[in-house]
Amino acid sequence: MLSQKQAEEAIVSSFDETVPVSAAAGDHLDGKEAEQDDGGDPRHQSEFSLTSIFWHGGSVYDAWFSCASNQVAQVLLTLPYSFSQMGMLSGIILQLFYGIMGSWTAYLISVLYVEYRTRKEKENVSFKNHVIQWFEVLDGLLGPTWKALGLAFNCTFLLFGSVIQLIACASNIYYINDKFDKRTWTYIFGACCATTVFIPSFHNYRIWSFLGLGMTTYTAWYLTIAALIHGQDPGVIHSGPKKLDLYFTGATNILYTFGGHAVTVEIMHAMWKPQKFKYIYLLATLYVFTLTLPSASAMYWAFGDQLLTHSNAFSLLPRTGWRDAAVILMLIHQFITFGFACTPLYFVWEKVVRMHDTKSILKRALTRLPVVVPIWFLAIVFPFFGPINSAVGALLVSFTVYIIPAMAHMLTYRSASARLNAAEKPPVFLRSWTAMYIVNAFVVVWVFVVGFGLGGWASVTNFIRQVDTFGLFAKCYQCPPPVAAKHH
Repeated sequence: MLSQKQAEEAIVSSFDETVPVSAAAGDHLDGKEAEQDDGGDPRHQSEFSLTSIFWHGGSVYDAWFSCASNQVAQVLLTLPYSFSQMGMLSGIILQLFYGIMGSWTAYLISVLYVEYRTRKEKENVSFKNHVIQWFEVLDGLLGPTWKALGLAFNCTFLLFGSVIQLIACASNIYYINDKFDKRTWTYIFGACCATTVFIPSFHNYRIWSFLGLGMTTYTAWYLTIAALIHGQDPGVIHSGPKKLDLYFTGATNILYTFGGHAVTVEIMHAMWKPQKFKYIYLLATLYVFTLTLPSASAMYWAFGDQLLTHSNAFSLLPRTGWRDAAVILMLIHQFITFGFACTPLYFVWEKVVRMHDTKSILKRALTRLPVVVPIWFLAIVFPFFGPINSAVGALLVSFTVYIIPAMAHMLTYRSASARLNAAEKPPVFLRSWTAMYIVNAFVVVWVFVVGFGLGGWASVTNFIRQVDTFGLFAKCYQCPPPVAAKHH
């Protein structure tokens, strides 16, 4: 008889075929079923063990790397800009506050996923070759209205999240090669990022997630060390917070930073044991703090108010081999993050055109290509690196990953029978449903008033200011003016 782990791995080796929650919780497949899965062929097992190193990921560690890698992409380069808008103290406090709040709502999403999966499996619903998504969880637990809300907010957020990655690619590469303007680089990287259509699912991001986190770790510590070595600019000024609209623009960028769990359900579904996800996002966030807090603080300490007009932190650091390495690594990571943001959109589109259950990678890739086109177009229309993060954070992230999960959890468990039969009970640090309701209500009110209300006003005001200053389809946003030719 093969071990449970081997049986799980054999199942995962088939595209999107995941272990049921009941099996994930500890039930063992019998020997005959396990043998059917891999045919008992040692050569097959050897081949699988080789590919699993790079391709088939479904462990707790894979999920942790996916969460941590996806959370700190290009936003790492805009947090010093946020600090200049808010000031050092507010920047640090709000990072900690929104990091914990984001971890809480990611926990709620994981609980609702397990609840939905458990209910459906009791009805003998099979998820073979079907990736469960957030809007389907909302539909199964709360009905079609919530499905529509989840689909609209999640897809729009992921769409603009992908747009932001393209903008970031063009902004970064410009600092090591300015032969092309940023708009031209957006054309080029749009074509490059379109290749993510060939990555089938989150099972297949194992090596990319691992490398991606290494890349952002290098970049964060490069920013920190380079800023400290550079020292404070002569006459550096730290005037933040200076304006109310800038303050809340910075705050919503931090809200966006720790709201990267729009792909939580898809990451869970790719796990062999999704019930183990509960605290993974919190552990990922704690690691992310070690990257974001030192780098943003050091950059703001060194450059102060200069960051108000330099939303990309790379733009203020001298060109060296270390900086070029950081730029290149971030470019690769932004390609990975583009795939993370786009993959759920690919799934949705496949379901619309009824191609989600095919196992042909080529057919799936061709089906997915139309998803990339509007992302490419929007990145060219709104190339505002930094301000667009805040606008997306206030108008989309506030609902997608904070308000909707908290409200959905309250409504799902509003009846005594639902609480009694809940697949997941309240966590040990709260112990009661009443405490959970209080926390959820606080999240809804705070994010709606501060994140969506004040943050929406501030970020949209700032965004309009960028449009008025640079115009739509800006050729080279925040590029230095060309050096005038010398006349002899």
